[in-house]
Amino acid sequence: MDAAAINLNEHSTEERMQLVSFILDKEEYGVEVLKVREIIRMPNITRVPNTPPYVEGVINLRGKVIPIISLRKRFNLDSAESDGRTRIMVMDMTNELTGFIVDSVAEVIRITSGEIQPAPPVVSGSVDQEYLSGVVNREDRLLVLLDLERLFSQEEQQLFTGKTASA
Repeated sequence: MDAAAINLNEHSTEERMQLVSFILDKEEYGVEVLKVREIIRMPNITRVPNTPPYVEGVINLRGKVIPIISLRKRFNLDSAESDGRTRIMVMDMTNELTGFIVDSVAEVIRITSGEIQPAPPVVSGSVDQEYLSGVVNREDRLLVLLDLERLFSQEEQQLFTGKTASA
C-alpha cells in the first residue's frame, strides 16, 4: 500500500500546463496560456516604415501601442487574406506586449509536461527548429509548441520595444 501511495505522489509531481492552440497554414501550434494576455479580432493596423517584412505595423490597444507580427511572414509561409476567424494573439514577450496574427485560435488544451516530446527535425518544414519547444501528440493530430522567446533575436526585440540592452 505504501508503494502505491508513493507511486501516486510521483505521478502528481508531473507539471500540468495549459496551452492556447492556434492554426497557421493548416498546422496547429501551441503556446503557454500564461504568455497570452488576450485574443482580439483584426483591427486597423498602422504601417511603420523601415521595419522587417514580418512586422505588419502597430495598433493602439487601450492606450498602449503594440507591434503586430505576421507569423505567416515570420515563418516564410504564403500570405493569406484575413477572414472572420483571423485573430491577433496579444502576448507577453519579456514584459512587453506584442501581437501575433494567426489564421484562427482553436482551443485551450491541458497537458502534463510528460506529454511533451522533443520536436523531430522535420516536424514543420517552414518553422526553424530553434523556435520549437516540442510536440504533443493529441489523439489524431500533432500540436507543435512554439518558444516565442526564441522567435526574435535580441536586436529584433529591441526594435519592437525601443529599449537597448543597457536600458
